[in-house]
Amino acid sequence: MLEQRIQQHFIDSADLKYQTGPVLSKPISQAMQALLACVTSGGKVLACGAGVSGLLAAQFASNFVGRFERERPELGAIALPGDTTDPAADSPQAADADRFARQVRALGQAGDVLLVLSASGHSSAVLAAVLSAHERDMTVVALLGNAATGLAAAAPGAAATGGTGGTIGRALRETDVQISVPHERAARIHEIHLLALHCLCDGVDAQLLGEQEVSS
Repeated sequence: MLEQRIQQHFIDSADLKYQTGPVLSKPISQAMQALLACVTSGGKVLACGAGVSGLLAAQFASNFVGRFERERPELGAIALPGDTTDPAADSPQAADADRFARQVRALGQAGDVLLVLSASGHSSAVLAAVLSAHERDMTVVALLGNAATGLAAAAPGAAATGGTGGTIGRALRETDVQISVPHERAARIHEIHLLALHCLCDGVDAQLLGEQEVSS
């Protein structure tokens, strides 16, 4: 029974990756171009995530400043500290809804990029950060999802790519990029977000260092 349950996790994850690849490849490419334009013009990336997504933001920043798979000069990225243990972090009831926004206001400048992650699309802390980034004339790259939060679904026709993106998705501007995973389960959304971040790092490296065959 346990082995079957484990195997089902692998199957479900693989199926979602296969289904969303064609849907998300365009917005991921657009996000990569936004990151590239930022760092090549002397800007930096501020990254933050709601709850456990903050760990993904930290990993992204580490790969950007250090290296992904190839040696290269360091790129400017900062992971904004959050509370990964707050059970309400990825909801409208975050314990400190202004946590990320304060840091964006203190560190963000025009031309920088704010990269945010929220599996629900409804994190009040992430939403506040997005609004603060807009005040700073920053571009936002948002990795979102449609994880169940007990909230009513977003209104039909809400701007999205692959999913609703929740209140955060609806707050984005036309110049922002939304990478939204059309799934209800947070664990699956986090897996796609991690893969998308790997694609972003690989894409930036390819543009800066030249194409390299993608190994299996």
